[in-house]
Amino acid sequence: MPGMSTFKVNVEGYKTLEVEEGTKLALAIEQGGFDISHRCGGNARCTACRVAISGDQPPMGEAEKQCLEEDGVLGEFRLACQIRVHSDLDVKVLMRASEKGWDPGADLEP
Repeated sequence: MPGMSTFKVNVEGYKTLEVEEGTKLALAIEQGGFDISHRCGGNARCTACRVAISGDQPPMGEAEKQCLEEDGVLGEFRLACQIRVHSDLDVKVLMRASEKGWDPGADLEP
């Protein structure tokens, strides 16, 4: 699509990805070859796609806020399935599927 911006997403300990604006962060990380967990398929239910973001935080939507508040972890991490890439990001993936012995989870919706 002409005029579509791309941004750099640096995945700590892995590599820097070129990501199209508006892409779900969890999907971008997975498509980049990193095994991020997403057990609920990107519906802000399981908190398996947790990430730490250095620097400016992307806006938080209501679904992400409610999920993190319900679990008592608001402010501890973000949910990569709920973040759309609109700037360069430095990200640390906090749960890898391979470390948990899981398959990554349900397919993520773009």
